[in-house]
Amino acid sequence: MEKRRLGRIGHETSVLVYGAAALGSVTQEVADASLAQALAAGINHLDTAASYGDAEERMGPTVERIRDQVFLATKSTERRAEDAWRELNRSLELLHTDHIDLWQVHAVCDLPELEKVFAPGGAIEAFVRAKDEGIVSWIGITGHTEAAPVVHAEAVRRHDFDSVLTPVNYHLYTADAEFRANFDILYALLQERDIALRTIKATARKPWVGDHKLATWYEPFTTPEDIRAAMSWVLGSFPYIAGLPTAGETTLLDKAIAAEANRMDVAEAADHLARIDDYQTIFV
Repeated sequence: MEKRRLGRIGHETSVLVYGAAALGSVTQEVADASLAQALAAGINHLDTAASYGDAEERMGPTVERIRDQVFLATKSTERRAEDAWRELNRSLELLHTDHIDLWQVHAVCDLPELEKVFAPGGAIEAFVRAKDEGIVSWIGITGHTEAAPVVHAEAVRRHDFDSVLTPVNYHLYTADAEFRANFDILYALLQERDIALRTIKATARKPWVGDHKLATWYEPFTTPEDIRAAMSWVLGSFPYIAGLPTAGETTLLDKAIAAEANRMDVAEAADHLARIDDYQTIFV
């Protein structure tokens, strides 16, 4: 599996990052098997969050066994320092570890939410403390929605974050000129400051209509060629992107692994994706 440098963090990360949202409501047996599949394929970067249901607990046994072999990231949605600190300690316990490689302020999707993080007594104080005390090695910020690139650019102007996790896919970038301009600004800024960039929702197709058939909160691409095109376009278009978290559904992991191993060139991927009639933004 291809590896890319994770900005100033320096980790040579597999371009597929294990998206542990997939483990939020599965059995321990399913979680163990899925993580084993990821590790066997060469994935060396696990990304979870305290808000992902039972994911951290399900990951604990595997993390304890292979802790020195993987880059481990988790997240907190708490906005007050004391609450974020409490959540970090819970994450450490559930993950069976005494340190986190990357701890991220999670789901910062608009500027009012960013203000909460930086308010007196806000979560950023806990993140800085955790890094200063060596409990976490690096700190980052994440978010969804079309506004995320603007919010994340403002965040790294306010604080020297080590990592950003933000959305981009073919539809978002090509169909929305405002999003494209804002993403390009963020992309250049992160390179200038050597801040790690990972992106989410590469394989998101559209909002769910009717019953959810998979664990993802959006409807993902499920056919191998669609997944191959979607991942190929992002990884080929933006070489500074270090990793794509896999979709939050264990049954799609094998297709993502196969797609990464047999990528299209950017033009072929774009042509394939442009012919998908129901391709939409999932941020509604």
